[in-house]
Amino acid sequence: MDRLGHRFGDAALLELALTHRSWCAEHSGSSSNERLEFLGDAVLGLVVTQRLYSRFGHWSEGDLAKTRASLVNSATLAEVGRSIGLGELLRLGRGEVASGGRLKSSILADAVEAVIGAVYLDGGIDAADEAIGRLLGSRLEAAASAPGHADFKTRLQELAAHLGFAPPTYDVTTSGPAHKMSFEAEVHAGSASGTGRGSTKKDAEQQAAQIAYASLTSEAERVGSGS
Repeated sequence: MDRLGHRFGDAALLELALTHRSWCAEHSGSSSNERLEFLGDAVLGLVVTQRLYSRFGHWSEGDLAKTRASLVNSATLAEVGRSIGLGELLRLGRGEVASGGRLKSSILADAVEAVIGAVYLDGGIDAADEAIGRLLGSRLEAAASAPGHADFKTRLQELAAHLGFAPPTYDVTTSGPAHKMSFEAEVHAGSASGTGRGSTKKDAEQQAAQIAYASLTSEAERVGSGS
């Protein structure tokens, strides 16, 4: 996986990280990625914490904790998985594939953690740190720009205005039965866009805004540096 910046010495570790329990249910003797997910969750938390702690020495514990939470939550990890095309690489059971498992946020988020765990076992903490930096770099910069400020809709609107763009526009669709409705929001802000999913309209819009904000921040930095 080129997006990780890591070449596996033990390819079996990557294969295991991509194996969902639904595949194991149909292939006797196979192991799932759940143990690697458990490990990767801990490695991810450690690396993100260390990066924040080292870079922002003036931040309070509360600011550090809130920023870390915005980076290691399942919504962010699922979007990371989508951005690198992880869903297409997963080994899923036939039933899970038929039900759209390759796009499910929970499966993608778990797989990202499992892949991080696999990188750690294969190459150690330095390799894991580099991979996490590649996967979360722009999002870390965006979250760090205003620690503890979770209202990404407001932040996106302010950034768009600062860059001379029109206010962000949101398109929200719903699916599922009335008692278990899910929402998908798509936002456009200048040249950036983001898609979010959640059990409420607000959650979906916030997730979409967070992704667009990270993209717009990266673009602004590139323009500012003249690259």
